[in-house]
Amino acid sequence: MSSMLILAAEEMENPLVPPIPELVIGLIAFVIVFGFLAWKLLPNINKVLEQRREAIEGGIEKAEAAQTEAQSVLEQYKAQLAEARHEAARLRQEAQEQGATLIAEMRAEGQRQREEIVAAGHTQIAADRKAAASALRQDVGKLATDLAGKLVGESLEDHARQSRVIDRFLDELDEKATKAEAAR
Repeated sequence: MSSMLILAAEEMENPLVPPIPELVIGLIAFVIVFGFLAWKLLPNINKVLEQRREAIEGGIEKAEAAQTEAQSVLEQYKAQLAEARHEAARLRQEAQEQGATLIAEMRAEGQRQREEIVAAGHTQIAADRKAAASALRQDVGKLATDLAGKLVGESLEDHARQSRVIDRFLDELDEKATKAEAAR
């Protein structure tokens, strides 16, 4: 029994240690696969990694360029906005000045029209006064002639004499009125 055990033990090798020929074949296969991967696959992997790194760096550069461009566009926008505000303020000021000028012109035109109306009214009043004075002169002259004719007892129907008497009477009244105004 014991010899059988020894024989069985010799046939049973350690399962953790592979047989040497398998180990050599596995090692050669590993070196071949590793060499193939290092020769073919590793450059492709490095190439892809390099492309990714360049893409990332390019993306960062593009992002920085875009940020710089956005900053310049923002500055331009702010400058345009400030210019538009300045232009709006200038237009508002011009409108206010034009409004003030227009108001001043309208006031001047209204003043001119008022003065024309007042002057026309004074002219009309003067004309009406002359017409009234003339009509009053004729009426007063007629009444004075009639009264004088009744007082004197003779007719004063002679037109030339009548005109002289009336004119003299009215001139005396004008002189008295002028003296009364001067005394005031």
